[in-house]
Amino acid sequence: MRFLGVVHKNVRFYGTYYNLEPIDMAFASYESILTYKESPPSPLIIMHGMLGSKTNWNSLCKAFQKRTNPQRKIIAVDARNHGDSPHTAHHTYPHIAEDIKEFLTRQKIQKACLLGHSMGGRAMMYFALKYPNFVDKLIIEDMSPATTSPTLRKMPTLFMALQNVKLPSNTPLSTARLNADAQLAKSISDKGLRSFLLTNLTQKSDGSFVWRPNISVLVNNFTEHIATFPMTRNIFNGPVLFVAGGVSDFIQKSDDLIIKQLFPKSQMKVIDGAGHWLHSEKPNEFLQICLEFLNEKSTD
Repeated sequence: MRFLGVVHKNVRFYGTYYNLEPIDMAFASYESILTYKESPPSPLIIMHGMLGSKTNWNSLCKAFQKRTNPQRKIIAVDARNHGDSPHTAHHTYPHIAEDIKEFLTRQKIQKACLLGHSMGGRAMMYFALKYPNFVDKLIIEDMSPATTSPTLRKMPTLFMALQNVKLPSNTPLSTARLNADAQLAKSISDKGLRSFLLTNLTQKSDGSFVWRPNISVLVNNFTEHIATFPMTRNIFNGPVLFVAGGVSDFIQKSDDLIIKQLFPKSQMKVIDGAGHWLHSEKPNEFLQICLEFLNEKSTD
């Protein structure tokens, strides 16, 4: 271990966490039909960002599965309090790291490539720093361990908007989404963002509608545990790729020093004209950059 000489204002050092009880994450698996003479390559585990889910990655998971060389098994997971994964009172990166470790153990995966976007990126960073022996390669999509974008700090506004929606009952899902969209439009002008948020609307067996994410827990944990990265004194010496959006402010030039301290073998790629959601705004460019990194043979 080594002590980090630079501490940014959005980085906190944590000692021990209480109640690091893991949950069983929901997942979708994209399998290769190939057989291998030797051991198959390490699978790629993908975690979405805040208010996302594994379903957001369906198309890219299929593309990764077909175009990794050799072909890898691709697994998209739902973070706790998101998608089909269990709800819990705790939502911190140390907790999510334990969820990832539990998942790999249950799936008998000794080593994996990890890809995380935004919140999922910080979770994957923390996991790699805490459990480096589980990680083959690490890809971080538009997220920094050092600073927190002002855009991310606007998340409580989205949480409030979702909480204020009066959800109907016993109507078709399409009608409920139109109804919710009209309500969200009063405070969220970005139609694309509203469409993304509405993917979280689901209907229960009694006909009522609910949001899949555990909004109240995300609200309670956001400022202290999500918008702030729990820096450790560990480093990850494996290959790391940061992919940043050219018009995004989630990774700053000033973050370079602390990124290199934590991830000495990291490299940075920038996709011109892309914002924070690279995988949906520039999917082909994002896919190609990640494939080049995944398909490159390790020099270690």
